[in-house]
Amino acid sequence: MSFLKNQSKKVLSLLALLFTNVLVFAQDAGTVTTTTTNQTNSVTTSEQWYMQPWAWIVGGIIFVLLLVALMRGGSSSKKVVVTRTIEKE
Repeated sequence: MSFLKNQSKKVLSLLALLFTNVLVFAQDAGTVTTTTTNQTNSVTTSEQWYMQPWAWIVGGIIFVLLLVALMRGGSSSKKVVVTRTIEKE
């Protein structure tokens, strides 16, 4: 039974990734706005901030720093060692 569960999880994951891949390729390359004024056509294109490479680089650096901080936050270098000595008379 667990074999079927594992296989169905793999198949569903594959289908989800395939569907996501299709959605990503179906998007437009840019934003185009068309305005018509007095029988003249002007086309303006605008790029959003998230389409700039520097934004992704800065975001990646921040993500890595946060990840490192969270991973190191749980381990503390201060360890307390308690020793007891029992003496019998």
